[in-house]
Amino acid sequence: MSDTRITLPHWDELATLADDALPLLPTALLIARDEYPELDPAAYERLLQAHADHLRVEVDATGEWPLKIAAINHHLFNEVGYSGNNDEYYDPRNSYLNEVFERRLGNPISLAMVQIEVARRLGLPLEGISFPGHFLVRLPVDDGVLIMDPFNGGRPLGVDELRERARTNLGGQAPDDSVLAQILDPAPHRAILMRMLRNLYGVYAERREWDRAARSADRVLKLAPEQADAVRDRGLAYLQLEHLAGARADLARYLKMEPEASDAASIRDRLVALGGERPKLH
Repeated sequence: MSDTRITLPHWDELATLADDALPLLPTALLIARDEYPELDPAAYERLLQAHADHLRVEVDATGEWPLKIAAINHHLFNEVGYSGNNDEYYDPRNSYLNEVFERRLGNPISLAMVQIEVARRLGLPLEGISFPGHFLVRLPVDDGVLIMDPFNGGRPLGVDELRERARTNLGGQAPDDSVLAQILDPAPHRAILMRMLRNLYGVYAERREWDRAARSADRVLKLAPEQADAVRDRGLAYLQLEHLAGARADLARYLKMEPEASDAASIRDRLVALGGERPKLH
């Protein structure tokens, strides 16, 4: 493993890639390299491979997938010490994989990425779930799927708890079986990466670090150029940075994309305050 190599993609090529061709770990490290330009991606590939190599004999000797993932979870969360950062949940470092590997602290989605990458190296098709409020993972088993919470040590979750968790994020309405099954569908890599970037946008907007907020929204658009909410978010960040031409262009584009949006009136007011003229091409 001393010659471990990993090639990061280029931002400008990501929108052209199909979801199943979009690499999860390299793109997550590409996101981190925005903040940490000296990041060495090969170091984290080696670390993940070391986790997998440590587990391989035990996992290969274990028959059932639930027992295999239990061994993986025990190693990652109990022996190595990856854990959810409850004390500083909104620390942006929780979303940057290099920091997660170094500090052993993360948020639900970054810890899920670690869990997914190790499991897949050991032959387990672990997948992410864009669950409302709190990212989860799922593993197919003989009689259905095993749902786990990487933020809490990979703890398995039953149907009643899943329904209750969903209810608190769906306006108090508990989902029926068909809705819950839809919520538990696996998340494509693009959706996972965009959720990570939206988390970063929210953290940086709350901190009023508008340059980083704008960058996070811009990176969402590199993955999926027609995401209206990211166009709006970038425009609002540009407005705070007094990049008025960029703000005007993005907010006007947002209204064109979503003329009936719930925030359309307030965005129009901002455009009027900006002068309201149509953005010039440049």
